[in-house]
Amino acid sequence: MSQDKLRAFVALDIDAETRDRIAALVADLKPELHNMRLVPIEQLHLTLRFLGDIQRDAVAPFSRALQLAAAACPPADVALEGVGTFPERGHPRVLWLGLALPEPIFALQAACEAAAQQVGLPPEPRPFRPHLTLGRWRSPAPRPALPPVTLGTTRLSRVILYESRLGPGGATHTPLGSFALGSAS
Repeated sequence: MSQDKLRAFVALDIDAETRDRIAALVADLKPELHNMRLVPIEQLHLTLRFLGDIQRDAVAPFSRALQLAAAACPPADVALEGVGTFPERGHPRVLWLGLALPEPIFALQAACEAAAQQVGLPPEPRPFRPHLTLGRWRSPAPRPALPPVTLGTTRLSRVILYESRLGPGGATHTPLGSFALGSAS
């Protein structure tokens, strides 16, 4: 990647207590998860918009739009429920945990999409499907037997713009900006 670009995404942060509950769920599911690369628990997040390669000079205007969108969205307590795989047919590639989001979070996601397009990124072709990625299969695997899952609620209160650097040990995520929901700060 050239020096004038970086790889980035926008996400809602997950608190430590929720991460602990998810870690316990993953430990319970592990016997079913053959040949899976798990997402490190400290990296769990709800992606609102993957930006991909973005011009460094687009970060500031994108951040300003993101700050305004975050201020317009109140914090929310959301239910963590359902576990499944993508794609829905064929060999699974991704294991996910679902979230029941209120309408203001969907509006925040739409604002992130609009801000991405304002800085010159193409529209995201796939519909937004709120989930936490728990892991990815390294090679074709049988579809696991997954139980019904309800993990209580988590508070979504901060949106973060991350830089994502790929490396031999996986991606590292570095915050470029952090914005409280429902706050002008």
